[in-house]
Amino acid sequence: MGLTNNDIFKKLRVAHKLRDDDIVKICALVDFKVTKSELGAFFRNENHPKYMECGDQILRNFLNGLIIHLRGPMPEKKDSLNKPKNSQ
Repeated sequence: MGLTNNDIFKKLRVAHKLRDDDIVKICALVDFKVTKSELGAFFRNENHPKYMECGDQILRNFLNGLIIHLRGPMPEKKDSLNKPKNSQ
């Protein structure tokens, strides 16, 4: 059986040594709000009554925020249409 979104989220959390506060801040980098209690539900055992399945949107926003957290914000692209042409 393959990995679930919850498994991937847990592995990334451990690999990057992230705490719940860190994950909340990382998600905020992409304007995505997640609470500590929601995070606790994702990281619980599947048999726990308060376990919650991590959806694609949550994992996608976390990954996008993690990229910004690790690399920094993307530099603005220069518009090639506004560049002056070389006159030779």
